[in-house]
Amino acid sequence: MAGYKKEIDREKVQEIAENVFGLLSGAVMSGMVYLGDRMGLYRALEDAGPLTSQELADKTGLHERWIREWIQGQATAKLVEYRGEGRFELSPEAALVLANEDSPAFAAGGFCALPQQMAVLEKLPESFKTGLGLPYDAFGPEGARGVERLIAPWFRAHLVPRALPQLDGVVPKLEAGAKAADVGCGSGVALIEMAKAYPKSDFHGYDISKYALARAEEKKAQAGVQNVSFHDANGDAIPDDHSFDFISTFDCLHDMANPTPVMHAIYQAIKPDGTWLIADIHGLPTFEENLEQNPLASMFYGFSVLCCMSSAMSEPNGEGLGTLGFTEPVARRMVGQVGFSRFKQHDFNNPINAYYEVRP
Repeated sequence: MAGYKKEIDREKVQEIAENVFGLLSGAVMSGMVYLGDRMGLYRALEDAGPLTSQELADKTGLHERWIREWIQGQATAKLVEYRGEGRFELSPEAALVLANEDSPAFAAGGFCALPQQMAVLEKLPESFKTGLGLPYDAFGPEGARGVERLIAPWFRAHLVPRALPQLDGVVPKLEAGAKAADVGCGSGVALIEMAKAYPKSDFHGYDISKYALARAEEKKAQAGVQNVSFHDANGDAIPDDHSFDFISTFDCLHDMANPTPVMHAIYQAIKPDGTWLIADIHGLPTFEENLEQNPLASMFYGFSVLCCMSSAMSEPNGEGLGTLGFTEPVARRMVGQVGFSRFKQHDFNNPINAYYEVRP
């Protein structure tokens, strides 16, 4: 109504202001987590007992005054614990999240591409005007490294011992010698874990990121596995000969500008008795449900604007699913449209991902 002005609720103003400053605090502290990870400070604190800022500086070869300001901030954010008399300690539980990359709870790796992710904010106003997002490689080599460090702990801890055995008939095939592919393989962490576990099988990774594929080749050499091959999907597409026993797609379909043709290609590549394992973000079917029930929804929507939806809108007429767009009903509908007839959801106790076992 023209001229209508609602009376201001001062308490609500204060509440909103506190929320906004809380978000700003989180953004600033995210930068501090990035520095702690990059400078090796969390690793230096792990199993070290209570340390003063000078002792931590001596241990890392860094400047004490900078260490002191950083670690006092960490204590106020409750990431490290203050023990009194100027001493700070990283608890064993916090070490699993911030220092130990072999822990499935490790999360600090998700911050390593933070500078590159924040830098695209300068470019996104143009995307808001044109609708065209940024390509997946817009974050450079650190983007590929960041994705790898965020998701690798789950692959190393759970993929082979826990997830694959729950898929009907997949493990016996891989043990006997199967042909398998990971589409959107990134730096190849999942494939390399499977290749080490099932040396009789032949594994193929497909991706469009030149940075991820370069890291994949490095990881392959480090692991010493011979039964893995990586392919640039820009020119070396998965063959349409129904020859694959097992195909996986991990956290990538929602990033794709054109996921439907990729799904069709997977249908053409897989054997009639083959299995496709999909892992994607565990979003709820509607915005209203995410608003009320998903505690990570705001983070996911933010990542979507920065990364996922941007990538999914990086080509004209991109489908633009975004981080929370590939929900269970959407997944079921899309795979059915390209020919798959069997669909089963699994719970692998991952707070981020949903898992779907799909068959022709």
